[in-house]
Amino acid sequence: MTDRILPPLDLSPDFVEAAQKSKAWPFEEARRLVKRVEKRDPEKPVLFETGYGPSGLPHIGTFGEVLRTTMVRTAFRLLTEDKIPTRLLCFSDDMDGMRKIPENVPDRAMLEPHLHKPLSAVPNPFGGDYQSFADHNNATLRRFLDTFDFEYEFASATDYYTSGKFDEVLIRAAEKYQAIMDVMLPTLGAERQATYSPFLPISPSSGRVLYVPMKEVNPKDGTVTFEGEEGTDVTLPITGGHVKLQWKPDFGMRWAALDVDFEMFGKDHLTNAPIYDKICNILGGTAPEHFVYELFLDENGEKISKSKGNGLTIDEWLTYAAPESLALYNFQKPKTAKKLYFDVIPKAVDEYYTFAQKYAAMPIEQKLQNPAWHIHSGNVPAVDLPVPFAMLLNLVSASNAENKDVLWAFISRYAPGVTPSSHPELDDLVGYAIRYFDDFVKPHKLFKEPDDVERAALMDLDAKLAALPSDADGAAIQDAVLDVARAIEQYQDPKKKGPDGGPGVSVAWFSALYQLLLGQERGPRFGSFVALYGISETRALIAKALSGDLAAS
Repeated sequence: MTDRILPPLDLSPDFVEAAQKSKAWPFEEARRLVKRVEKRDPEKPVLFETGYGPSGLPHIGTFGEVLRTTMVRTAFRLLTEDKIPTRLLCFSDDMDGMRKIPENVPDRAMLEPHLHKPLSAVPNPFGGDYQSFADHNNATLRRFLDTFDFEYEFASATDYYTSGKFDEVLIRAAEKYQAIMDVMLPTLGAERQATYSPFLPISPSSGRVLYVPMKEVNPKDGTVTFEGEEGTDVTLPITGGHVKLQWKPDFGMRWAALDVDFEMFGKDHLTNAPIYDKICNILGGTAPEHFVYELFLDENGEKISKSKGNGLTIDEWLTYAAPESLALYNFQKPKTAKKLYFDVIPKAVDEYYTFAQKYAAMPIEQKLQNPAWHIHSGNVPAVDLPVPFAMLLNLVSASNAENKDVLWAFISRYAPGVTPSSHPELDDLVGYAIRYFDDFVKPHKLFKEPDDVERAALMDLDAKLAALPSDADGAAIQDAVLDVARAIEQYQDPKKKGPDGGPGVSVAWFSALYQLLLGQERGPRFGSFVALYGISETRALIAKALSGDLAAS
């Protein structure tokens, strides 16, 4: 269990009233949960649960499940004025058998002799002090959850099975064996039906999780009998960790045993949810409230998998951006499938800071819609970010900066008084920008050689910039940039209106500037970029483009 405490909430009447009406999805889920518990003992804690299978390193989807559940928990606390206690249990299914060896482990051959053993009995291939494969992956998950300061309790299936915490419900499962089989068998093919059992014994000889039919289930003695690996009958206690349940019955059993009130899961579980519910009810429980979210996809549109290691890891995201940006990406449209790869990071960073900076001035009803409220559990920090992340990336690109000092020289000139010590968050972003640029932008930079029209346009732009004062602001510079394009037919957009009533400027002009001067297809508001980078520095960049030095590089 963590030693963290839940952050305080503003429980003023205006906030509570606004929460009752808020259309933000965590509040919609929390209101269903309030109805579930409104007639029961208010002293009984409401249990939120998340499930995690440590068959591979935890990915962002795992993190997101805890994050999103925490958001619903916070909404529930506000709706109930924090008068009903809550718990968040992060449950690891580490007694599952290792059915295949993950592709992203350092020593796959080492694991081959341990196929089908419980994950908590498989050796740790990663090194360090962890005793098992599951121990290492569980610790990795806890480390990420702790990084984001979640308040939660961690639970291990191996511990719950072996310590007897599930014994009572396991005996009940033996008593209700046929009822469980009646739920499961219609969902299986004929061949699987012939060998299926909800009970999976752990082989006394090999330690493997056995998928074998039961010859006898004896609820009175609390035992199961089956044909062992040696071909002779084996009788084992159902309790004490000698037997576990198949994953679908296990879902329902856990809900009944722990009295879970809320659990979310991915769309891949949607068709199985009625099975989980029925088994929970058979075992004397009440199925929890569900929230089904869409899955994250990799850049090829494939489901992210722990065993494949495709998609982004949490470590990778946090190498290039702060946790809050990752939280925002999880908050937005949870019922829409989204691709999760490196290209989404810059936008998520700037969107988070935009939401956070706007929060303080918003009316209460809008604050509860603002993702920043949900990301920070109602305690949104004051944010002052004079330079957005996308601008920093382009500053790195133009200056070829390899360390923070180079970027801070530009920033301090652009925003006097802003320093690494006065704006530590901006200093962190500077470091993120350098790393992101080096790994993902720099290898793909491709400068365009200017054609005759572009060459004339660049020369005109250089002249207009030379006529501006050195401290001209972004708006004045942007006007000069637009003036150049308005006189060039291929950059005119008749669908837009210029200040004199003539055609406006098309995005083709800015696309050309980005390709000619920055070696990329997209970029920030160009006037703001020049104000940050400097007029003389931008003119030097134009000179390099005209001479062919940039394209040659």
